[in-house]
Amino acid sequence: MESFDLIVIGGGPAGYSAAIRGAQLGLNVACIEKEKALGGTCLRIGCIPSKALLESSELYEKARKGLGRHGIVTSEVALDLDRMLNRKDRVVASLTNGIAGLIRKNRVTRYLGRARFVSPSRLAVDREGGTCELRAGNVLIATGSKAASLPGVKLDGDRVGTSTEALSYPEVPRRLAVIGAGYIGLEMGSVWRRLGSRVVVFEYLNRILPGMDGELAVAARVALARQGMEFRLGSKVSGARVRGEHCVIECEGSEPFECDRVLVSVGRKANTDGLGLEAAGIRLDDRGRIEVNDHFQTSVEGVHAVGDVIRGPMLAHKAQEEGVACVERIVTGFGHVNYDAIPGIVYIHPEVASVGKTEEQLAGSGRAFRKGKFPFMANGRARAMADTEGFVKILADERTDRILGVHAIGPRAGDLIAEAAVAIEFGASSEDIARSSHAHPTLAEAVKEAALAADGRALHI
Repeated sequence: MESFDLIVIGGGPAGYSAAIRGAQLGLNVACIEKEKALGGTCLRIGCIPSKALLESSELYEKARKGLGRHGIVTSEVALDLDRMLNRKDRVVASLTNGIAGLIRKNRVTRYLGRARFVSPSRLAVDREGGTCELRAGNVLIATGSKAASLPGVKLDGDRVGTSTEALSYPEVPRRLAVIGAGYIGLEMGSVWRRLGSRVVVFEYLNRILPGMDGELAVAARVALARQGMEFRLGSKVSGARVRGEHCVIECEGSEPFECDRVLVSVGRKANTDGLGLEAAGIRLDDRGRIEVNDHFQTSVEGVHAVGDVIRGPMLAHKAQEEGVACVERIVTGFGHVNYDAIPGIVYIHPEVASVGKTEEQLAGSGRAFRKGKFPFMANGRARAMADTEGFVKILADERTDRILGVHAIGPRAGDLIAEAAVAIEFGASSEDIARSSHAHPTLAEAVKEAALAADGRALHI
């Protein structure tokens, strides 16, 4: 039986990052992953392939409709879907190969197979050719999440499927129904709408992007509706199934909707199946997530958990920060994640990005705050790009001016939000951003102007 200082279960962003950081700190580390390709859901069938398709589909739509305003005349623009999908696969392959190289470079021992607990310090790895057992001083569970299901919806892995299937439709659906108006549903819906689908989004709530700042969500819905995406909010889907050559969506109180494909995107749940947690005495909460304390320690000493299997937003970068912080704490006694500084981004167009508290959260807590808002319509770089939809909004404490939240919808908002995350991490005030020079002409000037607006002194509106 081989022994290690640290065994990481899972090779996604949390797992591989934790394994590499552990090796950097001098630990003898093993990483167990059941898939041949490292990178987890995010890299293989999530964040990366979806962003590749979002980029390609946006360029396709611009070539068809958006270049004329720049004096660029195009004709006979055609879609080669096979080539677009192949490019997406090549992007994924290059990155998974890169992760494998980093694992080797840092001398992390890789095991291809399924891990399960035999005891808190012993793991069995079921793999081709048999089962082996490993022992470790510390075990880190980073097995991620899987798509959640919906009662009455019959997934067939083809025409009624999850985002995994939506990454590789062999043809553009004439009509695509999306169940769920969260990050994933809106992003994948955007891809296929741009390529020619009629996309109808069904959402149980009376708003899209639940959990995000309300003003941001309204602006995103207006923008997407203007582009042609249809929304049926307040819809309780009771069934979805294949019927002959079509699919049928059934909602309480409305007529059935017929379509060609259905994308079920109603969230994700912790992936703990087959880990044998009961053999180690590891407790789960009422939502099936692994219970941990503030230092990622489970109910069993020496066993830790991070990422999508524990509480908190299911974001790759949040999981990565937790994996590194957990390992650093094991080795050095120190390791911390500031959850107020974890951004969230929706890669639709215009992009939506948010970090910190929303207006609704601040109002609900009774905390007094000031708001500064600046439209991209008044930003010179956005004007030059012909991409002026949206705004940046900064929420600052009424008394201390400390930045509490930043929310943006507009061109490259996902990149702009990094400045806000750093500001919150360092406890900056809106005045700190307002007094910092931002290069002209850049989109980042909108962040500075929003900070100025928080004090009622924006220069360009």
